Amino acid sequence: MKPSQLLLYCRPGFERDLGVEIASRLAQTSYQGDVITEPSAGYVIFAVRNSESINALHRELSLDSLIFARQSLAALPLLTELPRDNRLESVIEQVVSSGWSFEDVWQETPDTNEGKALSGLTKALSRPLMANLKKCGALRRKAGRRRLHLFWTSGDSVQLGMSFPGNRSEHPAGILRLRSPRNAPSRSTLKLEEAWHVFIPREQWVSRLSQGMQAADLGAAPGGWTWQLVRQGMFVHAVDNGPMDRALMASGQVEHWRADGFSWQPPQRLDWLVCDIVDKPMRVVNMVERWLLKRWCREAIFNLKLPMKQRYEEVARCLTRLTESLEEARIRAEIQCRQLYHDREEVTVHVRLLDV
Repeated sequence: MKPSQLLLYCRPGFERDLGVEIASRLAQTSYQGDVITEPSAGYVIFAVRNSESINALHRELSLDSLIFARQSLAALPLLTELPRDNRLESVIEQVVSSGWSFEDVWQETPDTNEGKALSGLTKALSRPLMANLKKCGALRRKAGRRRLHLFWTSGDSVQLGMSFPGNRSEHPAGILRLRSPRNAPSRSTLKLEEAWHVFIPREQWVSRLSQGMQAADLGAAPGGWTWQLVRQGMFVHAVDNGPMDRALMASGQVEHWRADGFSWQPPQRLDWLVCDIVDKPMRVVNMVERWLLKRWCREAIFNLKLPMKQRYEEVARCLTRLTESLEEARIRAEIQCRQLYHDREEVTVHVRLLDV
């Protein structure tokens, strides 16, 4: 049995957006199939129409290149109507039939209330599941770091998927959970922290998020993102007409500019630009584009607040505009865009200039 589906996790409510994104990317390939979505389900399926294995497509559509996907798996057909007194029999049979071997097993559920209600079931099945997988020889020590995922959509329905190192999220359900700092001025602080974890390899934090760097935070008040920059030892130009957190200002690392973030200009070239302003996506892109074309910063992280409809289309339009502008100016840059766990009706974009 070969995997014939892509199983992709996403934020509930964004199934349509991920589905459109997948369809758009697939239009550039020779794969034929069906994108299957269900409103608020928390996942999307792409099923190929022929008998070809999905593994090649899984590699081509890397998780890092997708905006709305939290996790990407090469999956087998859904198992349904599992008997409550022996749910694992069909699971083990499908694993054996697939010929899969792996070093680890994760049981996961959609990021929905219904999915969370299945946590007791997954805990109860954990020990017998591991024992049966070891017994049949599928779970073993050396298997290329492959991981088996059991994605439970209900108490009697589960889909088996495989993930591979270098093309997967290393967090259960694709969710990086961070603890909210007690003394941060707002919960929005977690957006920037998660963005750094997602976009910057940990071993590069010392050189790219180091003490003594200078940054600008546009739309800074009350200081959730500025707090993260200060914690890294940076000096911050906090630009906002609103008030900043008093304790943050007492750090001595923040200069508060009461100005419009869209028109403010830095006094010199900075290391970082961050921005979480609530405005139309293209207006934010135009502002960041000006910073990058003038090389006012080396790296930028900014959020794009999404419209109610055609969210993927709007993000794609913004990213195309930014990419084409930089290419026209012959500025080499690395651009990444993801919907992070701590985002809501928005996506986070990271740009790193490569010539400075």
